[in-house]
Amino acid sequence: MANTVFNKAPAAPAAGAAELRQGSDTGALVIVTILFFMWGLITSLNDVLIPHLKAIYTLSYVQAMLVQFCFFGAYFIVSLPAGALIRRIGYQKGAVAGLLVAAAGCALFYPAASSGYGLFLFAFFVLASGITVLQVAANPYVAVLGPARTASSRLTLTQAFNSLGTTIGPALGGLLILSSATAVLDPAAEAASVRGPYLGLAAALAVLAVLFLLAKLPTIVEAEDTPLAGEGHGSAMAHRHLVLGAIGIFLYVGAEVSIGSFLINFLGEPHIAGLSHADAAHYVSIYWGGAMVGRFIGFAVMRVVSPGKTLAFNALAAIALVLVGTFGQGSLAMWAILAVGLFNSIMFPTIFSMALHGLGKYTGQGSGILCMAIVGGAIVPFAQGALADFMSVQASFLLPAACYAFILYFGIKYAGMYSAK
Repeated sequence: MANTVFNKAPAAPAAGAAELRQGSDTGALVIVTILFFMWGLITSLNDVLIPHLKAIYTLSYVQAMLVQFCFFGAYFIVSLPAGALIRRIGYQKGAVAGLLVAAAGCALFYPAASSGYGLFLFAFFVLASGITVLQVAANPYVAVLGPARTASSRLTLTQAFNSLGTTIGPALGGLLILSSATAVLDPAAEAASVRGPYLGLAAALAVLAVLFLLAKLPTIVEAEDTPLAGEGHGSAMAHRHLVLGAIGIFLYVGAEVSIGSFLINFLGEPHIAGLSHADAAHYVSIYWGGAMVGRFIGFAVMRVVSPGKTLAFNALAAIALVLVGTFGQGSLAMWAILAVGLFNSIMFPTIFSMALHGLGKYTGQGSGILCMAIVGGAIVPFAQGALADFMSVQASFLLPAACYAFILYFGIKYAGMYSAK
């Protein structure tokens, strides 16, 4: 990504650098980190709602995965318009707009509870559209708050708080949605159990939008940077590492979301753990909690080990664990799949920052492309759902293993990306 200097007062532009003016990097990171937490919590609630809605509306796995298809499909559709919006109104106002759209999406869950599965899917799309705007605005913000060499480490630290949200989300959803619904036999009443939690989220997002609007944040001004040797110069897509990074983001998000989406049903299999949906939801929190712990560890590790090498190691570990979960049984298979979360931890921020490295004036465009690649969270779970319907839930986990194989390749290929810094 672009090398960027953060200053409290205006300064002369440095060669190959962007300037951040007004405020402090610490204050900006704290504020943006709140956004990471919120969208983490909201995203992981999908893992609770998928089996809940599947049971209520008697859906196949493919039909249930339409939740993730609509949610992550919004990233593909909205990312480029979000980038254009942010270029027009600025990063801070763009984040406020994203928060308000996300709040509207949460509010739509109230009428969806009495209108059927179709309106639920639309609500997921609107909610994800708001989060997409936040992603496009916040990821580059964190990436430029310091030297390029530590960008992966910095993104990993902030996304550790994203993982805190994803850890709390399933447990909260299990408590507020699944626990209250399991005692009720009426499908309409079970659908209505989502109203309170999502109205609360809508209110929280609206308040956060107001606070974010009033906050004093630095302004990001991008300047051209020196591209990597051997890379193209005409557009962001001419940079080979960005293209490969976009594929990596597509497959990583797809694998991570697929595993989370199928966890409750996987843990409910008699030969795995035989857990009820409400009980299994607490184990989903362990999966996401592993990612949180891993990101704090990764923040320290990548201060001394190259991001590419760290990424390759984690991808190899994830492949091994998924294979154990696919071919094993009982507690061994259960804990192997749950442990994948620990090694997922650094993948998104590391791939994201490596893909943006050296893009200079194309950093914003590159960020939009990478956010579009998050559509993997729509496609891969949908494909795994087809495999689960055709084969079995357990056998379908071979698909995430294949996704991690490409990430292993990407990490090895660019293992020395920051060696000269």
